[in-house]
Amino acid sequence: MFEVGRLAVKIAGRDAGKVCVIVDVLEGNRVLVDGETRRKKVNPKHLEPLGQLVKLSKGASHDDVKKALKPLDIETQDTKPKSAAERPKKQKVNKKELAKDDPKAKKESKKEAKKETKKEEKASKESKSKK
Repeated sequence: MFEVGRLAVKIAGRDAGKVCVIVDVLEGNRVLVDGETRRKKVNPKHLEPLGQLVKLSKGASHDDVKKALKPLDIETQDTKPKSAAERPKKQKVNKKELAKDDPKAKKESKKEAKKETKKEEKASKESKSKK
């Protein structure tokens, strides 16, 4: 029933209602279709065969399918490969600035500042007592 070159209409999925041509009959109850639809493996239950046959070889390329469907005024869907998305660059982390924003680091820096002021006070008391 489904042979290479048979025109069919998809009746299920997001390509429903679009005309396609069978490019290859695969094992496991699947056929490869191309045409107005995207080129993909399809369950034959989702296809309604039409009476027309197009002269195609098994496993024909998308360009061959396009040429075969042109006389029938059927436009094919051209799929374009996705371009690679530009990945964001890692930003360098300045640990000193990060420590300023970190609450624990703030506490530690406050403790260190207190220790330094205590040392300075002790040093100033000792210098006063020596004089």
